[in-house]
Amino acid sequence: MIENIALEIATLQDIESVLLLQELYLVSNLTEEEKKAGFVTTPFTVAQLTEVMANQGLFIAKDGNKVIAYIFAESWTFFNQWPIFTYMCTLFPTLSFEYFKIITTTNSFQYGPICIHADYRGKGLIRPLFELMRSNMVTKFSLGLTFINKKNIPSLKAHTEKLNWTIIGEFQFNNNEYNILAYDMNKAI
Repeated sequence: MIENIALEIATLQDIESVLLLQELYLVSNLTEEEKKAGFVTTPFTVAQLTEVMANQGLFIAKDGNKVIAYIFAESWTFFNQWPIFTYMCTLFPTLSFEYFKIITTTNSFQYGPICIHADYRGKGLIRPLFELMRSNMVTKFSLGLTFINKKNIPSLKAHTEKLNWTIIGEFQFNNNEYNILAYDMNKAI
């Protein structure tokens, strides 16, 4: 891993730096060519970041005072303010994963988005940052769920190959196709 990188739970003083990183990789800010390297689709406001931070659901990597990576992890109650998350919850009765025969909004949480600055990708940061998130979230939820746009191949590969997430379904929403992935939070990476 990269030396001198701090992994921690985000605090209010990190908001500006998180927003700067978000803007760099927000899908609406990227060209078609830039999107091929990965992107995030959910823009967060200061108020939303404040709420996530109050619940200790934002995990970051910092190089000095600069946030270079983040992972969001929050309840479905928080994420249901966006229609795509509400829609995904309607699919739960059709999904299962390992010993989770019934998936609900109380035994699972929404993992992501995750964003790593391009200068720090491929340097071993994703696994320890994920482990920080996992070790904190397992005290609240046993199952992590996420969805990844099928066009976001770098993210899909990182999650299935580096973090061992399992694809458990797929869906379409607003003319986009997504894979649904699951991870047992009781298993360290």
